[in-house]
Amino acid sequence: MRTRTRIAAAFAAAGVVALAGCGTDVDDITVGDGKGWPAAHHDGRNGGASPVTGADAVTLSWSRPVGGPIAQPLTIGPDGQMFVTTSVGNCAIFSFQMPTGRKRFCNQLGPSTIEAPTVVDGTTNVYVGDDGAVNSFNYLGQPRWRTPVAGVPVAIQFTGDGNVLTITQSGQVDVLSRQTGGREVPTLQLLGEPDFLKYPGLTRPASGDGLADCATGGPRCAVANSTAVDPETGRFFVTVWEPGKSAASLRALRYADGAVTPLWSADLLTGGSATSPTLSDDGATVYVGDNSGRLIAVNAEDGRTRWTYALGWTPDGAISLVDDLIIPAGDDGYLMALRDGGDRPETAWERKDLALRGTPAQTAGGIGYTTAAIGAGLSLITFDTATGNTIDSDPLPGATGTTTGTSIGPEGEVVVATRLGEIFTFAPER
Repeated sequence: MRTRTRIAAAFAAAGVVALAGCGTDVDDITVGDGKGWPAAHHDGRNGGASPVTGADAVTLSWSRPVGGPIAQPLTIGPDGQMFVTTSVGNCAIFSFQMPTGRKRFCNQLGPSTIEAPTVVDGTTNVYVGDDGAVNSFNYLGQPRWRTPVAGVPVAIQFTGDGNVLTITQSGQVDVLSRQTGGREVPTLQLLGEPDFLKYPGLTRPASGDGLADCATGGPRCAVANSTAVDPETGRFFVTVWEPGKSAASLRALRYADGAVTPLWSADLLTGGSATSPTLSDDGATVYVGDNSGRLIAVNAEDGRTRWTYALGWTPDGAISLVDDLIIPAGDDGYLMALRDGGDRPETAWERKDLALRGTPAQTAGGIGYTTAAIGAGLSLITFDTATGNTIDSDPLPGATGTTTGTSIGPEGEVVVATRLGEIFTFAPER
């Protein structure tokens, strides 16, 4: 018996060594080609647009509840595998297969996972935050790594060199290896490092502290939105509300040369941030919305305001941008588009008859999709991005309330999820 115990212990030790030896510093996992919907707003610049050519007619393929509420947009891998966070007993992150809606896996994480978006790489590894950590799973849901952080990562993106950029609601910035989860640069605190000499009794806040304010960009949530990343320059843009400030700021930082370095800060978001920042294709302009109902265009180089536009409603969540065509979201508003005229915006078209209940998304071929309130329910609207004209309208059977986002699959599928917790997937009619 003693010999068997020694042998078992030896095999266990060998297994630990083997697992420890599986890591490598060589990054052989691609970020992906952008097919599918790899991040909350599709890509690093938060453009809310897909390179896939959209279909002018779609049909409901399947729908299913997840059993709990949904707060973040679904992400979709290059092969169509879908990921969504929620808060359902033993399941905080679900994965579904595109053709049928069949569940591939669900994993238990912290209760705040519902507020954490996901990103997916080219090999369908998924990265997601929860209470006090960043996690990575493979396409089967098997854990790859877990890295502790302070707070809940509410912003997660890929950097230009293929690492994972995360920012928690309390302002902790980390750049992590996609292979190992190890920190690539020293952690940066956007609100500054705590002074334990001045406040010796200072304790670490709970991971979910202030998280309730993130949905509205309120003052107790320092960072409420996703981050826009410029892969060419290493610059990234984040909204920050510092305690005691009368307005939130848009900040630019740069990840390069083994460090994250602040570049500029502009206190311009009245009432807090309403949208994630969105970066133009050329990296020259950052667009962002605030809770006073404004869209703001900012010079990405120095933070100077180029123009502001009063929408008359809060542009919640996201901005869809293709070339100079800007389509804002906002459940208090309607479907409309602006064109950036350089020193001022110009109205391209308005659809005041279509009350938004989700975020618009644009595709190649001049096709756009959004969810709108039609009668007592919700419908997926297919529209012409050049004119705003409705091309197709498809009801979401039994759906009420609003949706978290509009995601486009690798074959032109359109996926939306209601905040009450039901997924609707539409297939193109080819």
